[in-house]
Amino acid sequence: MNAPIYLDYAATTPVDPAVARAMAEVLTGDSDYGNAGSVTHAFGRRAAQCIEAARTQVAALIGARPEEIVFTSGATESNNLALLGVARANADRGRHVVTTRIEHKAVLDPCRQLEREGFAVTYVTPDSSGRIAPASIEAALRSDTVLVSVMHVNNETGVVQDIRAIGEICRAREIAFHTDAAQSAGKLAIDMSSLPVDLLSFTAHKLYGPKGIGALYVRTAARPSLRPVTFGGGQERGMRPGTLPTHQIVGFGVACELALRELATESDRLLRLRDRLWQSLRRLEGVHLNGADAPRVSEILNVSFEGVEGESLVTALPDLAVTTGSACNSASGEPSYVLRALGRSTQLAQSSLRFSLGRGTSEVDVDAAAALVARVVSRLRQVSPAAPPPGARGDGGMSPASPIGEKPKGHVYESDPLSELARGYFDVLPHAGSLAQSDAEEGSTVIRGEAGSVAQGTWVRFHLEVAGGTVKDALFQAYGCPHTLAVTAWVTEQLPGRPREALLPGQPSEWLAKLAVPVEKLGRLLIVEDALQAVLPHWT
Repeated sequence: MNAPIYLDYAATTPVDPAVARAMAEVLTGDSDYGNAGSVTHAFGRRAAQCIEAARTQVAALIGARPEEIVFTSGATESNNLALLGVARANADRGRHVVTTRIEHKAVLDPCRQLEREGFAVTYVTPDSSGRIAPASIEAALRSDTVLVSVMHVNNETGVVQDIRAIGEICRAREIAFHTDAAQSAGKLAIDMSSLPVDLLSFTAHKLYGPKGIGALYVRTAARPSLRPVTFGGGQERGMRPGTLPTHQIVGFGVACELALRELATESDRLLRLRDRLWQSLRRLEGVHLNGADAPRVSEILNVSFEGVEGESLVTALPDLAVTTGSACNSASGEPSYVLRALGRSTQLAQSSLRFSLGRGTSEVDVDAAAALVARVVSRLRQVSPAAPPPGARGDGGMSPASPIGEKPKGHVYESDPLSELARGYFDVLPHAGSLAQSDAEEGSTVIRGEAGSVAQGTWVRFHLEVAGGTVKDALFQAYGCPHTLAVTAWVTEQLPGRPREALLPGQPSEWLAKLAVPVEKLGRLLIVEDALQAVLPHWT
């Protein structure tokens, strides 16, 4: 089995060996396992010393003072503490919050909660490159605004926001400013001693530390304006109670120290790899670089592909660990709300891939990933009526891709969403293509039927060569999820030899059972049936 190429570092990173060793020493050591709150004995004092040493390391990464660091379970909890804590603490002064449409759910969902509590929230829209104009934030402020939250780096596009300019606007109005820095801490130089930011969230597992530990930076002057959202124990100066996980905090500290040490050199290396990947992908027609006109971090490249469906694209890339703009599950595929906010169509938002690079990424990985994506995109477009016409250019599109090698051998589809039979049809897509009248034998006629649309997420077109009252040959084109393509290929295979009055090889519910398709996909199979039914009026 070939291990997939990991290009999903923005989702999480592997724990650095030095981090793991430091954590193991605390977990298995003879004197570090005490509760840091038990300062009456040596075991507790030793644990507290480890935590404070790590707090200093974490603070150094962002140019803060150790006492301004509050440990949490991660950036999600930090965001909740910042938003809910500040808004509730200042409700008597005002009940208005400003954020953006492209924030992580860990910010948007707390904002929805605040709305349920009677707060008003303004969601600012980015420009087409994904940038939030500071003037847009300023225009959204009101006399009762108590909090602004704008992320530093977008987790999908890698676009960097001008938090200094936004922070200065907030400071001039004496409004608390929070930023989610989960994707920037350890990747961009951050100096909280000079940035006009009051609260900043970040987490260990995005910078080669353990999962389950993060921090909220709270500027000393902003602490009185922050109210805890959980209670009991009084740890972390009363801001975040609960027994402190010494081993995780120690790991977080070592991860921050390593990130600070390698920040400049690693950023330059990843920038070269990111640009190398884009130079390969941009040779495909109909390719769009999301965030192309904005400053972006080195680690993230987000690309949309015309003429392919997002779930099929990712399913056809089992040898590549990436994320898509489509939050697909067995029932639906929702396009990325971030890319929709940038003005991308539903199709482009759904067919985006986020490549995020990290310490383990090499030129070999980047080149192999580009080849795999180009092969799959080309293959899906060959069967898609929605494919871009020859010469179509996206953002930075160039000439068609050069020939691509074969898919690596021996991969086992461990978490395959398709049945074995459906996988076979999807991998091969037999009978895919189109028929023209010039392709038909003498005495035969080519007829067609189609249904659905790209906007619906499913579009199928059948091409039938008919003669003497029966189907002589059949091909199809399709845009849709892997199950839709597999079923369409199977149906097309059944058509030769069938008469007009028995054209349909059974019902969609029977196709669903035959290929073990989830029942949630039945609506898409009805479009396959509609496309085949649409042939009949042309068959006279």
